[in-house]
Amino acid sequence: MALTKEKVITNINLQIGLNKQEARSAVETVLDIIKDTLAREEDVLISGFGKFSVRSKNSRRGRNPQTKQDLILRARKVVVFKTSGVLRQRINGS
Repeated sequence: MALTKEKVITNINLQIGLNKQEARSAVETVLDIIKDTLAREEDVLISGFGKFSVRSKNSRRGRNPQTKQDLILRARKVVVFKTSGVLRQRINGS
C-alpha cells in the first residue's frame, strides 16, 4: 500500500504533535518548494534520502500497442530520482 500525502500529514500529527492544520500546511509548503525548484530545472538534494533532477528526453519513435501504429513521441522533460547511499543501504537491509 502506498504512503499518501494524507498519511504523511497524520504521521506528522502523531509523531511531532502538530495539529492537522499545521501538519497539512507544512507538508504542502515543502511540496510547493520542491515543485517550484524542479520547475526552474534545479536539482533538489535531500541528504540521506536522494536527489530529484529534471532531464530532457528527445523525441523518438514509438508504437501504439493496441493498433501497432507507428507514431512520434514528442520531446519532453521528466523528473528522475536517484537514491542516496544511506537510503540504498537501508532498502537493501545493510
